[in-house]
Amino acid sequence: MSGRTPTSFTADDYRSRMERAARAAADAGLAGLLVAPGPDLVWLTGYAPTAITERLTLLVLTPDRPPVLVVPTLEAPDAARAPGAEALSLRDWTDGKDPYAATAALLDSTGRYGVSDNAWALHLLGLQRALPDTSHTALTEALPMLRAVKDAAELELMAAAGAAADAAFEEIRTVPFAGRRESEVGADLAGLLRRFGHAQVDFTIVASGPNGANPHHEVGDRVIEDGDMVVLDFGGLKDGYGSDTSRTVHVGEPDDEERAVHDIVRAAQEAGFRAVRPGAACQDVDRAARQVIADAGYGEYFIHRTGHGIGVTTHEPPYMIEGEEQPLVPGMCFSVEPGIYLPGRFGVRIEDIVTVTEDGGRRLNDTTRELVVVN
Repeated sequence: MSGRTPTSFTADDYRSRMERAARAAADAGLAGLLVAPGPDLVWLTGYAPTAITERLTLLVLTPDRPPVLVVPTLEAPDAARAPGAEALSLRDWTDGKDPYAATAALLDSTGRYGVSDNAWALHLLGLQRALPDTSHTALTEALPMLRAVKDAAELELMAAAGAAADAAFEEIRTVPFAGRRESEVGADLAGLLRRFGHAQVDFTIVASGPNGANPHHEVGDRVIEDGDMVVLDFGGLKDGYGSDTSRTVHVGEPDDEERAVHDIVRAAQEAGFRAVRPGAACQDVDRAARQVIADAGYGEYFIHRTGHGIGVTTHEPPYMIEGEEQPLVPGMCFSVEPGIYLPGRFGVRIEDIVTVTEDGGRRLNDTTRELVVVN
């Protein structure tokens, strides 16, 4: 690995992203994109305000003019230092002035715009008052694949994040589980993710025994017992790109049913991975994994989609679910994470992040998928 970080992306990288986004907006029949602070703004410009406040900050991307970042005057110096600042112009506004009027001057008064999903209603309503004949749609609905295909540098960062999560798992499997609370093991996991380079920990699910039947249990005060199956699902951001992996461990030796259920999930996860190839539909990955579990008689206990996209956020399009016909493209990154959840008893989930290659798929997580016995 070269040690690339988000600040290693150049102004030309960000210029290319903004140009691509503006073209995609035009192809989708939009007059442009309005991007508020959040992951889309970071991906497009490298700019993340130190504090997200009620003051309007908005990137305006249109196909017929250079990109403009509307920003409060007091935050303009920080915005000017962003890695992508050379590729755009700043339009600042001072307290007491109307930022919506300033932004409206950049827009088509009757256009339809894609708006980043995390834009404040306060700001969207302000723009609607300034330009009542405009209309808006969520950016994720209009351009769901905008960030989905990663370039070589992004894939390098994704692989490094996956390797860091793998290192955290190799360490956590050596610590005591029995007699400790889920929250204590979760704190260990969070600490390990940070030790191996994560700046942000988004989740550390530690679901023991019957709690494992809840896919999003996270952590609680339950004391882990000998004989428990324990679902571990953890991830976050390292150098601006996401990790997310799941492994299921057992405290002491598992019984035959527990081992059999784990083997079914492992086979389903392998089937989902083997379905990854350019041109396949997202739903094909879900179908392949789900069929294995259904054939084994546990179909009703697989209660979530098989996967989700990942990049500058840990959950983003595309989604591996029935009905999603988006074709897979080299550079897409997403999870493959089937599971079986037996209410009141235990759950099993196995998850890798996978990227699409020219002739198939490549896992970005390499820890064992066998059932690991812990103490």
